[in-house]
Amino acid sequence: MTDVYLGRDDAPPGLRQIASGKVRDIFELGSERLLFVTTDRVSAFDVVMNEGMPHKGRVLTRIAAHWFGRTEDIVSNHLISTDIDSVDAPLTDAWRDRLRGRIMVVEKAEPDPIEWVVREYLDGSGWREYVKQGTVCSIPVPPGLERAARLPERLVTPTTKHEDHDRPLSPEEAEAMVGPERWEEGKRICLALFERGSEELRGHDLILADTKFELGRRNGRTILIDEALTPDSSRMWAKADYSVGASPPSYDKQILRNWLETLDWNMEYPPPTLDGEVLERVAQRYLEVCEMLTGGVPEGAA
Repeated sequence: MTDVYLGRDDAPPGLRQIASGKVRDIFELGSERLLFVTTDRVSAFDVVMNEGMPHKGRVLTRIAAHWFGRTEDIVSNHLISTDIDSVDAPLTDAWRDRLRGRIMVVEKAEPDPIEWVVREYLDGSGWREYVKQGTVCSIPVPPGLERAARLPERLVTPTTKHEDHDRPLSPEEAEAMVGPERWEEGKRICLALFERGSEELRGHDLILADTKFELGRRNGRTILIDEALTPDSSRMWAKADYSVGASPPSYDKQILRNWLETLDWNMEYPPPTLDGEVLERVAQRYLEVCEMLTGGVPEGAA
């Protein structure tokens, strides 16, 4: 298997780490900037696995940068550079090579306390809730829909963040957390971002079923932060594979989730040991969508 970078305790010296998420490690770069390092860590069911996925960090960085550039007319974003050589820090040449292709220098921002999820098709956790109670994130949906059916309208279905397991929020709960003005602005921005993503993906014969965005505030203005429209944050289907009634193969971690569901595992820590062949299959899906969207793949991944 290709070497992977997991980060965690293996961090670049000379930088102050201020946060570590499921995938990204965040370091301070002065008072106004941050260094995001996208690792090859992979999570499923909100559990970070012990093994990493080949090429993942560089693929996600390349795709995120693509979408930040393609959506600046809708909303500004936090990205300054993806060039490790632009980072003014005491990094050795060896560390710069390890981090090349997987970093983003970004503006600091105050993140919203919710994740903004937009759905156009009925699958995943939305489908599971619909089967149980006829709603998606407490939003009533017409009865009689099949799995993977297109919803009557796009839904903004926010979730919590920074919890062990992200929870769906009703629109009323989300509005109470961010305020009415912010709720309306966030919905407008995220629906416009979804439309832009959906339009471009249609040109590649892909369907954008659902995705999540993260928004923040900087100097009084709203900006797009974290990542956007990557396989980690989105459910994408090939148009040729789509049919109502079953979940189509997706360009995300669904291969891994499906495999994990065959195991005797309670979806809690500690995670099981992953099958290397399964990880390679997921990695290939990520590379496929990266090449479709950006016209290439990270160096060394071909």
